[in-house]
Amino acid sequence: MNKILNFSPEELTEKEKKKFLIGSVIPRPIALVSTMSDAGVVNVAPFSYFNIVTYNPPMFSIAVQREAGASKDTARNVLENKEAVVQVVDMENVEATNKSSASLGRDESELDISGFTPVDSKAVNVPGVKETKVRFETELYESVIIYNADNIATTDLLLLKVKHYHIDESIYHNGYIDPDKLDAVSRLAGNDYAEIGNMFTVERPK
Repeated sequence: MNKILNFSPEELTEKEKKKFLIGSVIPRPIALVSTMSDAGVVNVAPFSYFNIVTYNPPMFSIAVQREAGASKDTARNVLENKEAVVQVVDMENVEATNKSSASLGRDESELDISGFTPVDSKAVNVPGVKETKVRFETELYESVIIYNADNIATTDLLLLKVKHYHIDESIYHNGYIDPDKLDAVSRLAGNDYAEIGNMFTVERPK
């Protein structure tokens, strides 16, 4: 039987704490989030600290890691303007999504380097990304600042409530999303991603 290794957070470096989490909590869905600054600059960035919170009301959580205590453009834009469009990353747009992860100035848009095409939204002012099969127009429901042991702000946790849905008809059938046709991509660690592989069914107990 293999030996189980044990650690307390105090024994680990910052790198180890990060690597243990992102290397084991896999695969993680990827949100491609578009936001807009007060100056009208559209920001597009991917986040894998992302998931569903509830369907009633429909809501997502996205954790945006800070840099040297300062909020990134995505979090800053959401906190200022209370809106975002959340898109699902798939095999057809993952390369462009990776380009959008580059660090740019606040007055620069990832649309210019990724090749993504903005598309008007219906319920929010922020444009979505045309090259995605699923996108959700959202408004900010709540935000929480996460602090580390040194009382330094490290993360902006955003709760985003869905106001409008856009689903490509090619992946939609009788109220359901076809996972094969969506072909979503998930995040692993480092530079690694994963496609949806073998699917199986396990009946829930009654």
